[in-house]
Amino acid sequence: MPRASARHILVDTEQQCLDLKAQIEGGAAFTDIAKQHSNCPSGANGGELGEFNKGDMVPEFDTVVFNEALNTVHGPVKTQFGYHLLEVTSRS
Repeated sequence: MPRASARHILVDTEQQCLDLKAQIEGGAAFTDIAKQHSNCPSGANGGELGEFNKGDMVPEFDTVVFNEALNTVHGPVKTQFGYHLLEVTSRS
C-alpha cells in the first residue's frame, strides 16, 4: 500500500492560503508559518502529519500527496476543513 509523509497548513480562506504560500516562496520557513497560522493541531509541530497510507486522509489530500512533486508547496487545496498548503516530504 502506498505511504507518504507530509506537512500542511490549514486556514479558513483561499486568500489567506495564497498569502502564506507567497511568504513561503519568498523564503519563510514552512514550519514557522504553520506554527503561526495553521488552524490544525499539527501546526504546533510545524504542520507535520507523520506517515500515513493512501486512503487515510480526505480524497483531496490523497490526490495531491500521492501524485504531485515532493518537497514543493502545493495549494490551496480545498477540503471540508478549509484551505490547505501541502508539502509532501516522502512517498513510497
